[in-house]
Amino acid sequence: MGKRRQLNREKVIEKAAVMADETGSVTAVSLTALAQALEIRPPSLYNHIASLDDLYDGLTLFGMQQLIADLRQASLGLVGREAVVALAHSYRRFAHEHPGLYPLTIRAPEPDKTELVALSQELVQMLLLLMASLGLQGDDAIHAIRGLRAVLHGFTSLEAAGGYKMALEQEESFRRLIDAYLDGVTRSKN
Repeated sequence: MGKRRQLNREKVIEKAAVMADETGSVTAVSLTALAQALEIRPPSLYNHIASLDDLYDGLTLFGMQQLIADLRQASLGLVGREAVVALAHSYRRFAHEHPGLYPLTIRAPEPDKTELVALSQELVQMLLLLMASLGLQGDDAIHAIRGLRAVLHGFTSLEAAGGYKMALEQEESFRRLIDAYLDGVTRSKN
């Protein structure tokens, strides 16, 4: 007989995250499939998660934590344009590497999801600091963050959906898009 696996909520969520990214969809992660992947009986999952909704909540938190960590690492020690460019590339890489988790990171949290609200505020604070390094503050910074989010999500979503079939380098298109965005937001502050 093999040794018993020491499962906890974190390990269950991490396995579900891997499964979501492998299939490209969080909805492909059922409790039955997750239990099978963990080599346990489905009722044993309830020792770690309360329901499928609880699993999705855990995956959303996990995805946000991963995204924030990646963005923070990419922009560490950088300011201004260089920081935003590094953050943009990190965001795009996260969307590519985590096609199952990424969609969970784009929706604003409900007020009763306190952990997720705190993570969202942490992300906004990080972005506000980056915008301040571009000379943008207050409402201008918030508008710039919304614009950056739309630019990044739009490009990565079109990429994921196979929206760029032309024989033209997507990396160059992305670089030009970020440059145009930065030119626009820094010009509009003057």
